[in-house]
Amino acid sequence: MSKEIVVIGLSGGVDSSVSAYLLKKAGYDVIGMTLLNHDSGMNAVNDAKAVAENLGIKHITVDCREKFKKIVENYFVSEYLNGRTPNPCVVCNPNVKWDALMSVKEKYGASYVATGHYAKIIKYPLTGRLSVKMTEDNVKDQTYVLSFLTQEQLKNTIFPLGDYKKPHVREIAAEVGIQVAEKPDSEEICFIPDNDYAGFIKSNTGREIKPGNYIDMDGNVIGKHKGIIYYTIGQRKGLGMSFGKHMFVNSINADTNEIVLGDNDKLFKKTIYAENISFMAVESIDKPLRAEAKIRYAHKKSPCTVSMENGLLKCVFEEPQRAVTPGQAIVIYKDDYCLCGAIIK
Repeated sequence: MSKEIVVIGLSGGVDSSVSAYLLKKAGYDVIGMTLLNHDSGMNAVNDAKAVAENLGIKHITVDCREKFKKIVENYFVSEYLNGRTPNPCVVCNPNVKWDALMSVKEKYGASYVATGHYAKIIKYPLTGRLSVKMTEDNVKDQTYVLSFLTQEQLKNTIFPLGDYKKPHVREIAAEVGIQVAEKPDSEEICFIPDNDYAGFIKSNTGREIKPGNYIDMDGNVIGKHKGIIYYTIGQRKGLGMSFGKHMFVNSINADTNEIVLGDNDKLFKKTIYAENISFMAVESIDKPLRAEAKIRYAHKKSPCTVSMENGLLKCVFEEPQRAVTPGQAIVIYKDDYCLCGAIIK
């Protein structure tokens, strides 16, 4: 009897490498698939090839640079130019990464796809729909960036690291001789390895980024900024001038090219509206629901009430949240199950 085939997204990092090892150990015929998303990604391809050779599994590279540029990079640039701060991973995962994994799955007649994300896929008891559920290792929990996956994608996915913590994963890598055991976690956006967002945006648009005015909460001009793409909500450092007291970016207006500065206490909001809703554990939200929500990847879940209003997701937190940032994802949870994700307006 032939083994079931699994196609795993092999990035060349320790998490996906150990995931591939665990799948092989579990008896699957594993195919490692590495996405070439951007021109600086060849190092990841080479690392992944070496890991695949070490594990004795087939390796393929899928060149999706054109698609990645169109769907992820252009989106990233557009959001910043519009005064928003995007999270490219929530766009990339369903539309590029899983799209490629599912295509390779079909090509090779595989049963499943897999990645090295820290999450579990479990049916939500109240609806029977699939959901990503938070892991015990909340430090590494990655349900936030998986919140836009579809039911079809979840149905065909395995997360081998759902029950593991990062230190244990590194131990396994070292024990079995995976050469990337000590490779550091990537902290930056994959297609901007030097973290120079503004340089990336300028080189990809050829546009001159124009300076504009800092204004206070009353609309008075109090200084000059060097261009809206250099700033994000809640920022204090790097404003380029002194105001005699700590000032924070409160909002960014792309239409007028103005940045509103204010005190830290002005950054707290209880009510958030969000669009582009991706329902997961539930099909819809028909009445106000007590839940918890994260407004950014590293945010701790906070109690809230969610409802729908004029086609938007409305989230009212029990306690005001700091630096709510348009363009970031808000992810709604109930008992650690992801109910839905949406993009903050």
